[in-house]
Amino acid sequence: MTAVTDTLLHSLESCDMLIIDGLYAFDFSLDEQDQLHVECMNGRTLEHWRFTPTQMQAATFDKASKHWIITSDSGDHHLECVEATRGHDDDEDEEHEDA
Repeated sequence: MTAVTDTLLHSLESCDMLIIDGLYAFDFSLDEQDQLHVECMNGRTLEHWRFTPTQMQAATFDKASKHWIITSDSGDHHLECVEATRGHDDDEDEEHEDA
């Protein structure tokens, strides 16, 4: 869960997936100028968003809906930073027990 004191940039560093405007996006990255690029498929259409460092810095966190509101040239967007759930690796425990 994202804390209110976090910045969007800090939240992005610890997430594995974004939900942007209701679409699940695994393909997101920061470029050399620290611009955020997000891509995902919406049916047969490739959607692409780009956010500048200034836009990311101005993003606000909505506690009620638990997502970030970020404004770009095309309007307001809703970003949710999601961390993947990781399962326990039982094989690793078995190897340590045999040792």
